[in-house]
Amino acid sequence: MTTDARIEQAGLLYERAVFGGDSSAPAAAEAGLDAVEADLALARGRLIHARFLQERVENARELELFERAAELYGALGDVRGEGEALFWIGAFHQVVRDDMEAAVAAFRRSLDLANQAGDRLTASYALRHLGFTEHMAGRLEEARGHLEESTRLRRELQFLPGVAANLIGLAYLAARQDRRADAASLLKEATELAEATDSAGVLHWASEAREELDLA
Repeated sequence: MTTDARIEQAGLLYERAVFGGDSSAPAAAEAGLDAVEADLALARGRLIHARFLQERVENARELELFERAAELYGALGDVRGEGEALFWIGAFHQVVRDDMEAAVAAFRRSLDLANQAGDRLTASYALRHLGFTEHMAGRLEEARGHLEESTRLRRELQFLPGVAANLIGLAYLAARQDRRADAASLLKEATELAEATDSAGVLHWASEAREELDLA
């Protein structure tokens, strides 16, 4: 149900409660509005995260919004929504706070819920970021496994900019494992996908990786 539909439904349920004497209507309306609030909190939190990536200035409200979204989705029994919100909680701890312990716990729970809900996109994000934590810890094969599974899911979904982003991560892993030919091939495909999908940001990342890994 869309946001507009939920708000309209809340108005109808108000009338049923007041004029029709339906004592169950307020609770039903509140559940619908809780879903709207959760969606809005998640959307606002993501925008704050995007701003952090540009400015590198922490805004504590980001975590508050993601935690509120997770709380509301959980109370509503929305497994998919809770899994997505937990991913973003993990991203905040990993990217903003550099707190890997908290991040991994959130990512693992997010992955569990995403798998339960059949949400392959959120699962791909959780796997990607679990791959990053394994890479930073020096567990390169584990990192590769997570990133390759994330990439497989993204290919299934035709999420090609996300595939390209993952290929860059896999290229860094390949270079660290002295598989330079693989790294070059991965960056070539990442560049082609980024160009084909007008993903200028990913294209820039690929160029940076090529220069950093001396694969020009």
